[in-house]
Amino acid sequence: MALDKPYKDIPGTVIFDAEQSRKGYWLNQFCMSLMKADNRERFKADPRRYLDEWPMSEAQKQAVLEADLNRCIQLGGNIYFLAKLGATLGKSFQQMAGSMTGMTEEEYRDMMLKGGRSIEGNRYLGENGSAQPQNQPQGHGTGKLI
Repeated sequence: MALDKPYKDIPGTVIFDAEQSRKGYWLNQFCMSLMKADNRERFKADPRRYLDEWPMSEAQKQAVLEADLNRCIQLGGNIYFLAKLGATLGKSFQQMAGSMTGMTEEEYRDMMLKGGRSIEGNRYLGENGSAQPQNQPQGHGTGKLI
């Protein structure tokens, strides 16, 4: 029995709930493996070979290979686990967030220092008179780190 998820009514937002956790279990376990230096080196030496050791979906593996963080999140990735992938690729969390929103690192930093994203256009769909959830990532960035 599916649970009622009123939070699905937030445009551009993927909530990491139990369903997302199950979907992204192996993706997130792969990311956690990158905490060990020898695993980071193995991944960087041959990303596809290392990914093939994990029972992830092909879509998840492609999202990792393309360093597409928005797609990884849609496929069950959790940003705190994905931070290990970003760090392995030499990216700061601020650079990662910028890539996910279509901003440069500096633009993202400046927006956050000014209080973050405007609420306009970022309300529950029900507040805007629309009943259809939009399952698109927030912002207009590609989410790609490469």
